[in-house]
Amino acid sequence: MKQKLIHFFQSETVLSVAAVLAVLSCFLTPPDGEYIGYINFDTLIILFCLMAVMAGFKSLGVFQALAHQLLRRVHGQRGLVFVLVFLCFLGSMLITNDVALITFVPLAILVLDLAGQVSLLPVSTILMTIAANLGSILTPIGNPQNLYLYAVSGMSLGQFIGKMAPFTIVSAVLLAISIRFAIPEKTAEVPLEEDSRHIPVPDLVLYCILFALCLLSVAHILPQAVLLPVIVIAVAVRNWKLLLQVDYGLLATFVCFFLFIGNMGRFAPFRDLILSVLEGRVLPVSIALCQVVSNVPAALLLSGFTQDWGNLLIGVNLGGLGTLIASMASLISYKQFSARCPEGKGKYLLSFTLWNVGFLAVLSLVAVLLP
Repeated sequence: MKQKLIHFFQSETVLSVAAVLAVLSCFLTPPDGEYIGYINFDTLIILFCLMAVMAGFKSLGVFQALAHQLLRRVHGQRGLVFVLVFLCFLGSMLITNDVALITFVPLAILVLDLAGQVSLLPVSTILMTIAANLGSILTPIGNPQNLYLYAVSGMSLGQFIGKMAPFTIVSAVLLAISIRFAIPEKTAEVPLEEDSRHIPVPDLVLYCILFALCLLSVAHILPQAVLLPVIVIAVAVRNWKLLLQVDYGLLATFVCFFLFIGNMGRFAPFRDLILSVLEGRVLPVSIALCQVVSNVPAALLLSGFTQDWGNLLIGVNLGGLGTLIASMASLISYKQFSARCPEGKGKYLLSFTLWNVGFLAVLSLVAVLLP
């Protein structure tokens, strides 16, 4: 039993901490009828539906097939890395940063192995991670904290994208410049075999329709009460096992933080302390907090104590850069790299931190200079 608990804590550290905080906060604010009002069900429903649909696309191998076709058309180290990095950058805008890294980093490891370019793996993985974390900032569905802040802030889709577009553009330029100077221009043939994967058209059409319904719900056109049963029934009828691939740990983490934030928001000493710290400092505080608790918990926590949605949105998105835990998505690529190159973990962490701090410094300056 003890070993199971230790394993659960190691695999679901954020959820475990969130659950402990939620339970402890109940002693400060005893359970009552207001508890149910803490939970933002709109966010949970959209998040669940998106994860279920993404599981459907992954099961068809859609993303791998697209990447395969693109990679067959490049014949140089720099072009190879460019495709891999911008697959993560552009893909994360629609399929989330987590799914982009889970899908494309293993592909990068395979491709660079086949091309005899394993030496490029550390910097490629780091730039792909940065790309996924920065590409995802443009859209409400790019990452969990965006989806939540979009729901609670009341921003329109245009306002949201308009707020994050300058950072996305600067990020794309920084990534292109980084690839230009970090990757030498040498020939690198990738001996990829012809892709024999067959994607059933009816299934592809189904998941495209379901994804479109999710987007309609994000745009406040389709009610979540309609979306949820449609997604559950459609996915279950086609392949019920896909519903088991939803990250229920992430959903439970959201619920725990909703409880913690709701309770602490009613506990006057804590509320007054957080409000005093945040006053006029939402951007730097949110960036700093992400470095120690990651950006999703930081967004959930701080959202209960500020109405400065613009700076909070920017802060928790830029705050995903920096330390390895600033964005939990970064751990995905780190684990995949470590499994392939266990001897290079130390150098990877040092290089990862330096690259991330550099990107964070430039984008933070942009945030300060923008009106």
